[in-house]
Amino acid sequence: MFLSISYGLLQEYWWIIISILGASLVFLLFVQGGQTLMNSFNGGEKEKTIILNATGHKWELTFTTLVTFGGAFFASFPLFYSTSFGGAFWVWMIILFAFIIQAVSYEYRKRNNVLGQKTFEIFLMINGVIAPVLLGVAVSTFFTGSAFSIEKTKLINMALSNEQAVISQWHTPFHGLEAIWTIEHFAFLQNLSLGIAVFFLSRVLALLYFKNIIENKIIETKIPKLLKTNAILFLVFFLFWLIRLLFISGFAVNEDGNIILEKFKYLHNLLEMPIVLIILIAGIILVLWGIYKGIFTKSTSGFWYSGAGTFLTVMALFLIAGFNNTAYYPSTYDLNSSLTIRNSSSSSYTLGVMSIVSLMIPFVIAYIVWVWRALDSKKISGQELESENHVY
Repeated sequence: MFLSISYGLLQEYWWIIISILGASLVFLLFVQGGQTLMNSFNGGEKEKTIILNATGHKWELTFTTLVTFGGAFFASFPLFYSTSFGGAFWVWMIILFAFIIQAVSYEYRKRNNVLGQKTFEIFLMINGVIAPVLLGVAVSTFFTGSAFSIEKTKLINMALSNEQAVISQWHTPFHGLEAIWTIEHFAFLQNLSLGIAVFFLSRVLALLYFKNIIENKIIETKIPKLLKTNAILFLVFFLFWLIRLLFISGFAVNEDGNIILEKFKYLHNLLEMPIVLIILIAGIILVLWGIYKGIFTKSTSGFWYSGAGTFLTVMALFLIAGFNNTAYYPSTYDLNSSLTIRNSSSSSYTLGVMSIVSLMIPFVIAYIVWVWRALDSKKISGQELESENHVY
């Protein structure tokens, strides 16, 4: 079935898959946000252990989604993978390192280890801050651009001479880290604001999740106040990023296939793709509704409203970055080196075969839902942890 679909539709299908995985990853960052809250409830070791067990039951899902997101990008848009992961490698290596120390910390925090429990808690805090901020910065560069160039003619030369060739080149010595201090057009403000917004969003989702799953008076009493503070900070940084995005120049593909700067490009994308606009508005409303229920009501369902809203909002942002003749990974060094879903994807045959495999996704989602429900069948409390065989 997929092998008979046009090349263009396959490219669009896989960008939607990438958007879904990216949205899922941002939603699951509530685990990282929860880790940064381990010392925020003025309780003792008991409350800290409850917090880390609430997040510890889910950390594998975030890590697995990150790996799947990278793998899907590699398979469907390999030129992006080689350009970004090969050029901006410091950003991706730091993110990967942060996830590695997270995995180690959950397993060894409660064991007798020469490094001590406090060391692993510091590792979890580092992961909780660095992962959301740098992932947010990386996503923001989909709109602000990076300094790289690509010479596709080297692919032909490589095929003719059987010699290895580097087709993409990064033009700063910081290899991705320049995204947080690039002065040109104040891009660093845009990138950092989204990174900080994702950080506070992860804490908001974590607090809503704690309200949903934890049974502890000290923690329950502190959640509304912490939620209010983190929600305000999230909204300040996210709205600054979103409003500024609608007014900056974007990277458009003209009729000749060349990349040009277009004023209000991302605003135009929303207006010209009303379905995406509806998805974005619905996502923002759901996030706000979940926050309202978490702060002003006793309902524990706020996590699911804000979680669904996060998913829809991030998916909409990925769609306006890649659809409607837009360069999803723009080059500020050479405009025509910018990557689009048309010039950076795998072959039609590869995308078609992978699309057949993607039909397994609903079964994977069903399995994740089943595991989630099994893990959250009982609220986490001090008494519950005493009966657990494995405590993080």
